Amino acid sequence: MSDAQIDNLMIDGTFKGIPGVHAPFPLGGIGRMGWNMLKADLPLPVALLKQSALEQNGAWMRAFLQATGVRIAPHGKTTMSPQLFHRQLHDGAWAITLATVPQVQVARRYGISRILMANELVGQAETAWVLKEIARDPNFDFYCLADSESGVALLAHAARSVAPGRPLQILVECGMAGCRAGCRSADNALAVARAVTAASPWLALRGVEGFEGIAAGATSADKEQTVREFLDLMVETARRCSAERLFAPGAAILTAGGSAFFDLVAERFRNADIGQETMAVLRSGCYLTQDSVQYEKAFRRILERSATARAVSGGLRNALELWAYVQSRPEPTRAILGFGKRDASYDDTLPQPLAWFRPGAHSQPEPFQPRPKVVTLNDQHAYLDMAPDSPLAVGDMVAVGISHPCTTFDKWPILLVVNDEYTVISAVRTFF
Repeated sequence: MSDAQIDNLMIDGTFKGIPGVHAPFPLGGIGRMGWNMLKADLPLPVALLKQSALEQNGAWMRAFLQATGVRIAPHGKTTMSPQLFHRQLHDGAWAITLATVPQVQVARRYGISRILMANELVGQAETAWVLKEIARDPNFDFYCLADSESGVALLAHAARSVAPGRPLQILVECGMAGCRAGCRSADNALAVARAVTAASPWLALRGVEGFEGIAAGATSADKEQTVREFLDLMVETARRCSAERLFAPGAAILTAGGSAFFDLVAERFRNADIGQETMAVLRSGCYLTQDSVQYEKAFRRILERSATARAVSGGLRNALELWAYVQSRPEPTRAILGFGKRDASYDDTLPQPLAWFRPGAHSQPEPFQPRPKVVTLNDQHAYLDMAPDSPLAVGDMVAVGISHPCTTFDKWPILLVVNDEYTVISAVRTFF
């Protein structure tokens, strides 16, 4: 299936953010409806993606990759939108990263041919499906992780049983002490790598993987030092694998780089000398939409650290906005907005008010002066604290930005794409 087939999916008012007065229509026809959020054409709450920001973010990352000589396999679990996967591939992404076999199944259904599953592949049903898909489609280029000899043995047994006709491609995963999966030392990782190579022709060692985004530290500098030490562990593992000729033919893949430290990863991997050809692959997933808190702060820090990032014009900006009505102003310093945990991320930081709009009175959204604060969320309500003289009234619209876009996308089966005048021009479908 392709984007055209997604465009043909029928939608109606049973989807959040879609007016209920229209008969079912194809998703790809949404731009012909003429809806404008500021004209109150849409039921709120509604999640919007700003087309201009998506274009700017894609162009910025493309220029950064060109400047550093690294590639990207953006993490698709951020959006789980094949339309956005295809946008990223069109921008030059080498692959799409995913975390689970069900996510891989979605990507395969919508035509993604190269997938890096940044996770261990376990479970008989899941492993068999992947191996049968490898056998079915000679163009399916699939990679997964291993961090134990026992896990390698399970994969080798499954590959022998299914006999897909070519090896299952494995990256040894390195991890941080006290954190999630991954080998804790180069010696441990080397033992896993040897086990993979010993399982040829059923398995093939293709590289070394890790995720640095969960690095802990009391300060930003402490976290960054932890990241650098972790990247050194990955490079040392790859160097030792290369010295023993454990890698399968082709460039050895070095891959890390979430959305907070991708500059450090690009700098370390592009300068890695492991004794053979390498390919550095970032896996940032949130760059395309950015956010208003967590990754906005991380990007400011990237610009402070990286002269290469500073030299790329434009920067990354938030593309994702959530709009809701003021439903009640029960106290002088409190308003209740019509969105909640069912609509927005709250796992990292509560949503941040960005602007407000009064239909019939304003021509465009107005900035807050001073900015109010969302202090708590219920399932369908947000508590907004503000100055007693705030002009906000029942029926006004409020835009909030979110932190950690991954856990907002999963709450919206459809996100509307708007131009800078808030006219709906298209939509993306998610598959969580």
